Amino acid sequence: MKHVSVFIFIALVMLLLGFANAAEPTASGELSSSDFSESDRCTECHGITYSQWDDTMHANAYIDPFYLKEFDAASNDTDGLVDSFCSRCHTPIGVVSGEIPPADGSHLSEIAKEGVNCDFCHTVSASNGTGNAPFIVTPGDVKWGPFKDSESAFHESEYLELETRAEFCGMCHEVSHPVNGLLIDDTYPAWKNSTYAEEDVTCQDCHMTPGITEFEANPGRSASGAPRRDHISLHRIVGGNAFMTEILNADNEKEMAIERLEQAATLNMDSPEIANRSENVTVQVSITNSGAGHNIPTGVSEIRQIWLEVKVTDGEGREIYNAGATDTRGEIVSAHTVYNNVLGDAQGDATLSFWLADRVLSDNRIGPKETVTEEHTFLLPEDAEYPLTVDATLKYRSAPQELIDHLFGEGVHEVPVIDMKEVSAVIYDPATPPEERVPPESTPGFGVLATVVVLLIVYLFKNR
Repeated sequence: MKHVSVFIFIALVMLLLGFANAAEPTASGELSSSDFSESDRCTECHGITYSQWDDTMHANAYIDPFYLKEFDAASNDTDGLVDSFCSRCHTPIGVVSGEIPPADGSHLSEIAKEGVNCDFCHTVSASNGTGNAPFIVTPGDVKWGPFKDSESAFHESEYLELETRAEFCGMCHEVSHPVNGLLIDDTYPAWKNSTYAEEDVTCQDCHMTPGITEFEANPGRSASGAPRRDHISLHRIVGGNAFMTEILNADNEKEMAIERLEQAATLNMDSPEIANRSENVTVQVSITNSGAGHNIPTGVSEIRQIWLEVKVTDGEGREIYNAGATDTRGEIVSAHTVYNNVLGDAQGDATLSFWLADRVLSDNRIGPKETVTEEHTFLLPEDAEYPLTVDATLKYRSAPQELIDHLFGEGVHEVPVIDMKEVSAVIYDPATPPEERVPPESTPGFGVLATVVVLLIVYLFKNR
């Protein structure tokens, strides 16, 4: 009996070791790029899905000009340490096939330049957790997907629950420094620690459906001849990148990125209704991350920038106060807060090069469903004309203009500043009676006039 127990123990250990080995991520050079299929081959059956993916940042993950500039700098600064590390998410086929390094991409096959292509994602058969791309990829005739009853005449189909979970996205959207472990991209961990995760609202629910901030069904077929289903995941998978999508002429993706940014947050303003000249006036503006299941901004958020521009003009249009405007060089002037995280290097100095960072100096990003409030105070001039208009605009850009000028050359690319949300208030002369405190532009619109006309016609008809 004792020998049987020992045998069982050894068998269990070997079994566990076997599982551990099976769960090892696919290593660099373990496969060949010829093991994978080009994405345009999928168009024969998945034409609609391919057209959704084709201009996305996933499709452009490797040829993204900004990524290539940053990657080149990172490779030079680290003597090639990050070559495979960064490329594992931006050209996964290039890494598992051993075509990177070298970092210059001179050995990359055309399929590896497809970034996160169709066959790569649908030959992921498992993962070894999340973070730093621990994917296990098994190229071949079997394609893994979110349905348990898929059938295809072209390839075998297998159900993979991982594809329906946020953990699938968390393989690449959680990044830790390969040497010191500093968390660089916390998109997945921020979601994991939010109420969205508690309520099982996944990345796919927002980024792979027609809905912007919540799940919305997309009825259809996953392929020609496939059964009609209540929901087919969209493969646009758009985030907030309205900068590179513009450069890459991906106009639809740019517009969707702007729409997503516009739905990410809400603003509220607490402003006095009246104020006296020559007095200080204080307004409060609250920003709520109401539509993102992660921090805003997210991703490589040390370069992302969100800020409020608060502007006050008097009744003649003269500007009395402005905090958060951008100057001719693209620098943000007098903003109370720029919402992002600031990384520090080994000397404790702030750096935008995350590969040189080993600490977080500050982090004031806005978490899921979190609200932050800014207080703005200005002096109301003696000669100001009433009423005053207070405008607050939440703004976003993908990177500082100075960084883009440094990487590409001054004047080559202008980083678009996106207005995420706006809110306004009016401040009146204390002598103005309450019934007269209406904004000067709030004259009856077409809808009101049309209603008046209809009521007048009805009155005249009844009294003929």
